[in-house]
Amino acid sequence: MNARPPIPLVVVGGYLGAGKTTLLNRLLANAQGLRITVLVNDFGEINIDAALIRARSDDVIQLENGCVCCSIGGRLAQALVAVADRGARPDLLVIEASGVSDPRRIAQIGLLDPAFRLNAVLVAVDAAAVHGSLRDPLVGEMVRQQIAGASVVAVTKTDLCDAGGAAAVAETVGTLAPRATVLDARDGDLPLSVFIDAAVPAPTATGVLQAQAGWHRPTPHAGIRSVAYQTGRGFDKARLRHALSTLPVRLLRAKGLVRLAGDPRLHEVHVVAGRMRMQALAHGESGQGGQVDQVDQSALVFIGAFDAAGADSIRACMASALA
Repeated sequence: MNARPPIPLVVVGGYLGAGKTTLLNRLLANAQGLRITVLVNDFGEINIDAALIRARSDDVIQLENGCVCCSIGGRLAQALVAVADRGARPDLLVIEASGVSDPRRIAQIGLLDPAFRLNAVLVAVDAAAVHGSLRDPLVGEMVRQQIAGASVVAVTKTDLCDAGGAAAVAETVGTLAPRATVLDARDGDLPLSVFIDAAVPAPTATGVLQAQAGWHRPTPHAGIRSVAYQTGRGFDKARLRHALSTLPVRLLRAKGLVRLAGDPRLHEVHVVAGRMRMQALAHGESGQGGQVDQVDQSALVFIGAFDAAGADSIRACMASALA
């Protein structure tokens, strides 16, 4: 059965006024031809965010009045089903949560349907206001949870801080979300690779990386890089899970097709926002339109904010997980 590939899903969260709508409008303005659907939830009876985003996109789904993961959770599920059932699916679905929502819970709702694949939980942090929000006895814990659940933290309004203030924000974010990729998002500018793997010509390779178009490297951007790991050997399943959950780098996401020792099936692996999914593919399916029988090696791609030493540490971790 040739199932359609899942739709990449990004959840955008952050406290009120952190700059979420600015991030989305910048994404839509620089979409490079991608079909992007935006699902917007605003807190209140009138969805101002949806109106602002609709100025740049004709494909906006509007959910009003409340926390998207609580009071209108059923409507969110209905909207997701409607998107998945489209004949022409979007290249990317972005859910903008209200400023008082927990983006981790929204991501869990999105992952209930295999038609979607979580690419990032992106949380906007207002550099000029975050410390005050964290100290607020009414909202501090909520803001803390939002940041802690992020795979990507976009620090906005850095132009309103001096060097010392920016360093203090970076330290705070690093403490609350030690595994998240932290990026300066002044004026809402972020690399497209935060949201989706923008394909470029594949590197010269054999096996999975050459055969699977979905494993192409993302467009280069300052601070974001990718590293590929290929092997003809099988992985030990327990050691692979441990290695993927303890990578010593700030990771946006990882994905791949792997062979496990003692198991003839090919397995699909995805890691994002502290979540890992490893599942066997059905016979004759590769997840990207190829055939399992034609894939004779494992390949993983890691995307994140790391240097050459970090790339070496990723390779070492993967080597340690081989059977």
